[in-house]
This record gives sequence, C-alpha cells and structure tokens, in this order.
Amino acid sequence: KQWYQRRVAITAGMNSDSIWVVEFYAPWCGHCKALTPEWKKAGKALKGIVNIGAADVDQHKELGSKFGIQGFPTIKIFAGNKNKPVDYKGPRTAAGVIQEALRLATVLANDRLAGKGDSSGGKSGGNKKGNPADVVELTSSIFDKEVLDSKDMWLVEFYAPWCGHCKKLAPERASAATSLKGKVKLGAVDATQFGDLAQRYGVKGYPTIKYFPAGAKLDAEEYDGGRTAGDIVS
Repeated sequence: KQWYQRRVAITAGMNSDSIWVVEFYAPWCGHCKALTPEWKKAGKALKGIVNIGAADVDQHKELGSKFGIQGFPTIKIFAGNKNKPVDYKGPRTAAGVIQEALRLATVLANDRLAGKGDSSGGKSGGNKKGNPADVVELTSSIFDKEVLDSKDMWLVEFYAPWCGHCKKLAPERASAATSLKGKVKLGAVDATQFGDLAQRYGVKGYPTIKYFPAGAKLDAEEYDGGRTAGDIVS
C-alpha cells in the first residue's frame, strides 16, 4: 500500500509542484468503503505520475474544515494552486479518476512547456480571448454523431438565447474552448430550438452544462463547477 498517502504526506504535498487527487472520507461511510477498491486501482496505476491520497476527516477534522468537506466521499484535485482545489465530478471508478488525473497532468505539462508555470492549477488559458468558432453548435441532427459516437471528451452547454446568465457565460465558454482545443470539445445546444435534446438530458434551467467522458458515453454527468473559463478548463 505504498501508494496510499497518509495525512502527513498529503499536508506536505500541498506545498509541492505535484498534482494530488485526494479522497476525503469517513470510516463509517458505506459509499467510501465501496470506493476503496477503485481508489486502490487508481493509486497503483498512477504511481509515479499523479499522487493519490486519502484523508480520514473523522480523525483529522481540521482538513475537512479547511477544504469545506460536507459529505463523504468528497474527492478534490490539487493542481498548481493548492489553496484552491477543484471538486472531481466524474465517475467514481478507477478509469474515471485516472482519465481526469492524466488530463490535468497533460494540461500542467503543456503549461510548463509554454512557460506559463503551474500556479494556475490547471486553469491557465482561462483569460485568453476565445474564438467563438471553437464552440461547436450542436443540433438534433448531428448531436449523436458528433458527441455520442465520438471518442472525445465533451462539455455541452444547453442554453436559451434570451437567458442573461447564458449571455454572460458565452465569452467564458469560447475562451475555454480555445484553451482546450485538441483536448476537450465544447459544444452548445439552443434548447429553445432543440427541445428534444434538452428533454433527453433533463434540462430544466439555463445554462445547464453536461459532461460526456471520453470513450463510450453511456450517460452524461452534470457539470456543476465554476462558470469562468479557468474553472471550465480545470
């Protein structure tokens, strides 16, 4: 179990340049116990690439308080800015954790190669002026072919033209799409025109952003992270 980082190692790691994926858990939590075998698989696969850790919040309540843990298990990713970790919202499987960890590692490596450093925590490029053309306008006739049949990772915004929050999100979305070009695809669906797609994915408000993982797409995940370009990129 050498991959399994204890609380002291996690705390020290917050000041390192490495990426950490940390599960905050409670020993009595049934969902945490169910996650354990997947967590071990991810840790072994990512050993030497990305750090995988776990923190017992019952025993170390100060960590739970510091990072705003309100339920178990909570998984947070600590990239460049260790004071502002991002929540992991993907599948709670080894494959899902590995995919997201490697994506962030790639972003961080590309940032370093470009001389951007790693202070952004995977959010670099968020202030870049985006090209709206990098956002794919999706319709009912092309959605399945473009998104579901592809092997790419997608973030799809369902919007309404009259929605003020959607209008505010548009430049952030474009900036994120430009920053993630070649890595993650961003799409947009006008839900007032293509209500069948909105109904299929349970869209009840605007904007709603859905995450479609790379590879086989059995279902979409709700994206409930920040709405700035930096948040989306991370």
